[in-house]
Amino acid sequence: MTPAEQLQDEHQGILIMLRVLGQVCNRIESKKRVEAEHLERIVEFLRVFADKCHHGKEEDLLFPALERAGVPKEQGPIGVMLAEHRQGRGFIRGMAEALDRQKKGDPKALPSYAENARNYIALLTQHIDKENNVLFPMAEKVLSKETQEQLVEGFEKIEEERIGPGTHEEFHKLLHHLQEVYLK
Repeated sequence: MTPAEQLQDEHQGILIMLRVLGQVCNRIESKKRVEAEHLERIVEFLRVFADKCHHGKEEDLLFPALERAGVPKEQGPIGVMLAEHRQGRGFIRGMAEALDRQKKGDPKALPSYAENARNYIALLTQHIDKENNVLFPMAEKVLSKETQEQLVEGFEKIEEERIGPGTHEEFHKLLHHLQEVYLK
């Protein structure tokens, strides 16, 4: 499996969570009850799996490899992806802050969670599309087979060091559970 294929596989899980999150927002906006634990676990998934692990692989390994291969960072696709990663972190932070306010009884907290979540969904949906259809095909063309093999090894190391053994599987269980609750 190439680095691009591995990252695209991870995108599939992230896109499922974005669909779940959209349904969670629908429930919040229509004043239906949503389990607080679900809201917290979604934020955890986005922080740990999508950002720390997935974006970490891109930022620490893939993007530098692309730069070394001649893909421009500033005024190029890498710079755009990095800016969108930062923007997404802001929306996740907004969701987490809303949860903290909700625990303190703030009636505007859940609508704020939903607003940040909607912005994150819109951002990440188009971000993933750009990566899958522009950046990753470019990576497959400009990166040597040897570099791609090194990236796959590096990806495994990031997963082990940053999220720990078994965490990936736990997130897959979470995705399956939330799909059953929100997407059936």
